[in-house]
Amino acid sequence: MSVPARWLGAALGALIAAAAVLPAHAADKVKVGVIGGDEEEIAEVAKKVAAKDGLDIQIVTFSDYTLPNEALSRGDLDANAFQHKPYLDRQIAARGYKIAPAGFTIVEPIGFYSVKLKNFKDLPEGAQIGIPNDPSNGGRALNLLAANGLITLAPGRGLLPTVLDVKDNPKKVKFHELDAALLPKQLPDLDGAVINTNYALNAKLDPRKDALAQESRTNNPYGNFIAVRAGEETKPAIVKLVKAYQSDEVKAFLDTRFKGAILPAW
Repeated sequence: MSVPARWLGAALGALIAAAAVLPAHAADKVKVGVIGGDEEEIAEVAKKVAAKDGLDIQIVTFSDYTLPNEALSRGDLDANAFQHKPYLDRQIAARGYKIAPAGFTIVEPIGFYSVKLKNFKDLPEGAQIGIPNDPSNGGRALNLLAANGLITLAPGRGLLPTVLDVKDNPKKVKFHELDAALLPKQLPDLDGAVINTNYALNAKLDPRKDALAQESRTNNPYGNFIAVRAGEETKPAIVKLVKAYQSDEVKAFLDTRFKGAILPAW
């Protein structure tokens, strides 16, 4: 049975019209979780870089450190970019996540801040000090305080000491373990607090000027990275994502926007 020529013409016309509205190159998509604020700003720069490489980064913001890994593990995200290795290690130990680093992004040296004091050495007897309540950043805070002579810690605890590991405390300071995001708001009620740089910046604190003590910027073990589900580190979209974060454009943005408060970790 023959098909009328007019039907063939109509069908061919429809195919041509459909092809005309399809993109010449459909971009890969990757959904990435970040903490809102400066990390979101950095992600926006990486998003623009990735778009040139055919990758569409969809940014999802969080305000709580405990949520991005859960979202990644559940499959709600393809990656997240907010954490360092000691934090991920603790999360894996506590929750059994099958999550792995895919590439470094930034390092944000943690600092000690106070609205009551001008010098770290002026901390009074019995000072009230806030530190993050998650194990990795709490340990990070205690190591900072120990490095600056306020306390000494039991040997062998490495990156993960707790307040129970405080061996010498000559000023008898009292520690208040609080959610990291809340520490800037609690700062007026404390003699000082160890605050993660992203939360310090969100609270309009300048790590270069306002921190009374700060981690070393060299050989810092707390470099942040892009994390993905284990086994997906070399997926093409993830490789493009890492490449976008580790770009000259992101490096230049860190330099001009944060002027040394946040540094490249790659």
